[in-house]
This record gives sequence, C-alpha cells and structure tokens, in this order.
Amino acid sequence: MKDTDISAPDYFHKVVDCQWACPAHTPVPEYIRLIAQGRYSDAYMINWRSNVFPGILGRTCDRPCEPACRRVRVEKEPVAICRLKRVAADYKDDIRERLPRPAAKKNGKRIALVGGGPASLTVARDLAPLGYHCVVFDSDPKAGGMIRTQIPKFRLPDSVIDEECGYILDLGVEFRAGKRIDSLKALLAEDWHAVFVGSGAPRGRDLDIPGRKEAAKNIHIGIDWLSSVSFGHISKIGKRVVVLGGGNTAMDCCRSARRLGGEQVDVVVRSGFEEMKASPWEKEDAMHEGIPIHNYLVPKEFIHENGKLTGITFEKVKAEYDAKGRRKLVPAGEPDQHFPCDDVLVAVGQENAFPWIERDIGIEFDQWDMPKVNTTTMASTHPKVFFGGDAAFGPKNIIWAVAHGHEAAVSIDKVLNGEDISDRPAPAVEVMSQKMGIHEWSYDNEIALDKRYKVPHRDKVVALKDIKAEVELGFDEQLALAEAGRCLNCDVQTVFSAQLCIECDACVDICPMDCITFTANGEEADLRKRLTAPALNLTQDLYVQDGLKTGRVMVKDEDVCLHCGLCAERCPTGAWDMQKFLLDMTHAGTSCRPPHRSAA
Repeated sequence: MKDTDISAPDYFHKVVDCQWACPAHTPVPEYIRLIAQGRYSDAYMINWRSNVFPGILGRTCDRPCEPACRRVRVEKEPVAICRLKRVAADYKDDIRERLPRPAAKKNGKRIALVGGGPASLTVARDLAPLGYHCVVFDSDPKAGGMIRTQIPKFRLPDSVIDEECGYILDLGVEFRAGKRIDSLKALLAEDWHAVFVGSGAPRGRDLDIPGRKEAAKNIHIGIDWLSSVSFGHISKIGKRVVVLGGGNTAMDCCRSARRLGGEQVDVVVRSGFEEMKASPWEKEDAMHEGIPIHNYLVPKEFIHENGKLTGITFEKVKAEYDAKGRRKLVPAGEPDQHFPCDDVLVAVGQENAFPWIERDIGIEFDQWDMPKVNTTTMASTHPKVFFGGDAAFGPKNIIWAVAHGHEAAVSIDKVLNGEDISDRPAPAVEVMSQKMGIHEWSYDNEIALDKRYKVPHRDKVVALKDIKAEVELGFDEQLALAEAGRCLNCDVQTVFSAQLCIECDACVDICPMDCITFTANGEEADLRKRLTAPALNLTQDLYVQDGLKTGRVMVKDEDVCLHCGLCAERCPTGAWDMQKFLLDMTHAGTSCRPPHRSAA
C-alpha cells in the first residue's frame, strides 16, 4: 500500500464518523468540548454556521450522526449528540451581535424561494448577507414550513421556531406570508435571477380500500391533520383512534391524539416492529405514553354504519424472503382482526405534488413524476431553477434539507457570478497539535466506560393534559457535562512521523484496541488480515506510513482507534502526535469561488 495522504480533506473527515455522517458536516466533537467547558454560545455558533437550526434540530433531528458515533465501539449507546446540541441552544447568551448583518447594499440580484421551510430558509441565510434580495413565498402565516406545521408543539415549542427563523428573516430576507405559488411559469415571468423550490412533500398518501369514501368524515390524512392541530383548527378527537403507518409522522399523530382526547390509541403497521421507519426513540416515547404498536396487519376495509366509522378490518400477514433476501408480505392464514374506532389517522407516507409546475417550461421530470435534480448542485434542467429538501428527492428530514440549502446557495451564487457550478468549493481544514507537555494534552483524553445519560422528561400525567407542554426537558448543565464527557474526541487524530520512529513497538504494546501494527507492506486485502487485530471494516481506511529503517510499514486501523492518545504518551521519540482536525464547509460567498483554493 502507498503512504496515506493525511492532507486530503476527506481522510481525517471520514475518521470523524459523526461529522462524516452528518449531511451538513457539523464539527460535532468541537462543539461538545465547548459545551463541556461551559462555552454554550460558542458551541451554538459552530452549530448555527453549519446546521442553521441548533435549537430545532436539538429537539427533532433524525440523528444520522449517532449510529456512526465511535462510542459504540466500546458501549451500546452512542453519545447523545442531538440532545447536547439542544444544550448549546438552551444555555447560550444573546448571540444576535455575533450573527451576520443585513447587507448594507443589495447586489441587484433577486432570488425567489418557494416554501418557507428549512431548505429555503438555509438558502436565504447563506445568500442574504451577500447582498441578494431573497423573497420567501409561503401559504402559511409564519415561516418554518413543516417544522412549524407537522412537528407537534410538545416536541418543538413555537418559541424555538420563532427565534431561529427570526435570526434568518432579520438578515434582510423578505417573507411573503399567505402567498401561495400556483404557477412556476408565472413566477419565472417576473424575471427573477434564480428560483429555489423548497416546497416540501406536501401531500400525504391516502388509502383506497372499501369504506374509505363512506366513512370519510372520520378518516384523516396524517400530515394535514397535524397541520390543523398545529394551527388550532382541530382541538379534539374521538376516544378510540387507530393510526395507520410506521414512520415518525405516525408517532406524532398517535401522541397528539392521546393529548386531544384519545383514550385508546393504537398504531397499526404492515411491517415488523424492527422494520418500522420511525426512529427508535420515537417508538419508545409513544409506547411510554401507553400507545401499543401492532405489526404485520394490512388494512382491508373501513367498517361504517350510516356514514359513521365504527372500525377497521385487517388481514394478518407474515414476511417471507426469497433467495436474494428480498422481503414479501404474504397472508398468514389467520382470521382477520377487527379494531373498533371512532377516528383513523392515515400516515402511510408522503409524496410530492407539483401540479403548479408546468411541464413546458424546461424542467424535466422522471418516471416517478419527480423533477430531475443534480444531487451535487441541486440544479434542475432549467438554468434558473434549483430544488432542495423533500421537494428534490422525496421525504427525508430537516438536516438533509439544510445540507441541500447550503449546496443550492453555492450553486446560485456561482451561476449568478458566471462560474461553473460543478466546480464545488473545497472545505477549510486545520490540523493542530494538542501537545502541552511530554504527557499532557489540551483536551480530556480519558477513556472510561460510561453509560448514556437519560434526558429528563415531564411527568406523563401532566404531559398528556397539554398538547403544548414540552415533554423532553433537556439536560441541565451537570448532566450536559457528564454526557459531553462520553465523547471520545475522534477529531483529535493520531499523526505518525516515520522518520522519528525507532520501532520499539511501545505504541503497539500499550494500544488498548490492538489497532497499531508494524509489518511488511503488501496489498490491502492481504495486509488487513496480517494486522495484530484483523481490520474487517472495509468502510474505514488503514493509515499506512512507510520510511521506517527496517523497511516495514506502520499500519493503524482507523475503525477501532479510540483516540485515547496512549500511543503518543508512550512514544519515547515523539513519533506519534495528537492533532486536532477541524473541517469547516465552505458556503456561498467569495471564498467559494476561487477555482484553485487549497484545502490542506
């Protein structure tokens, strides 16, 4: 194998598993260390630059970072990354003076943003300080999109949404409330320099089975029902409620129904419990509130009397797998099951609705009636139109919408400056030694078994009485410090200098994970088998350095390294060093435009 080029931006980035997994590439260990130091405002600003909505995401993010967390190498539960983000938001000072100022002078470029959700607001956040006149169109009275309309207030209070959307609108962004866009052709005719479509996936899938029309009065589409609850149009529901679907929307529906008068609320899914799309913690919260989840049941018929819904009949199914492992649900041969109910909430998925985008304006659609969008630049086949969030690739989550918004803003800024949008800006990278003495580092490198700390919850009886009472109370400062201490600082990298090594193998002897090996070089597949502990995870690289006097190479398995620093402390010559890697994604602006900017 060749020497590892650690100057390549993606090499150490990939080793910081949490940041690599985050679509917006938030520097997770960096802000967690700041929280541990009580520097909450600094931690918030790191988040705000990257993921735009720290307080909102600290309550609602789908947490792609946590399954990737290096803590699961030694324990079952990852660091509570998402809830620590909320700590930064809850305990920060007034940070308005640290935010960008509205542009003193506009640059004459007008950007229309369709939809006031996280993707559009991210684009506006990035472009408005640069002088672009950003106008957000939304049919709702306030900004936020699905953040405001589809996430229940007991998970996300309006005050948090108002604050973080307000930070963006105060940058000189124009928000046209109650303005629905019914024709993209008409919008383009207004001579905007660019249009960003962040309209979400606004249509909930229906269920066309017998009895649907006859009992329509008591059968509700989940996302529409949640929106009506959010705006106060609906304040009660029947005592017996069945929720159809296994995603996070279904969990929000069933928990909302409990608070609006549902005494018996059942969730019914066609898949197995483990295959449900809902996040594990969302399922746990629902069951904690006394909501049972029934699986392998397919709705067969809505039962009604004189136009009034009385129940649902389900067919019992089971999963069968073919030789390629593909699953198929087949009848189980058991009797149908009947669930009596007064109301049904249908949350079996969402889909995009683009009747307002004419098909003769240069935007191509695919076989699923989705716009063809470049996954890197977020550009459509129309030179002025860009997409992001759920409108681009279907329902995902807020952090993906933010990532799309950043990329679309870069593209818009580039195209309006006559540049190639396929030439993406490199991130800014810093690598700094953490050495303070012979065996002393500028960070806490103690590795200890430490189980994940639980977030305090409001008393269940109290929580179920008020649909606006936030259930999770968040970590206090003491719990935040303890949970932050579980972070393994995987951004502090082990950096090896072959010319200083005397091959004493002291680092090999002391490594608790047996991830360092000095051996003869070879092909990667062969080398992975010959290490002290075989490196079986092919998704993580081997760190290889040649130049040793014996002709051997140093090989470290990046997958299992805990970044404890014992190798560097034990090394008698300083061949090992602990260096903090900080990656900062480059957003729209002058820094994203130089074509030959170095990332090293």
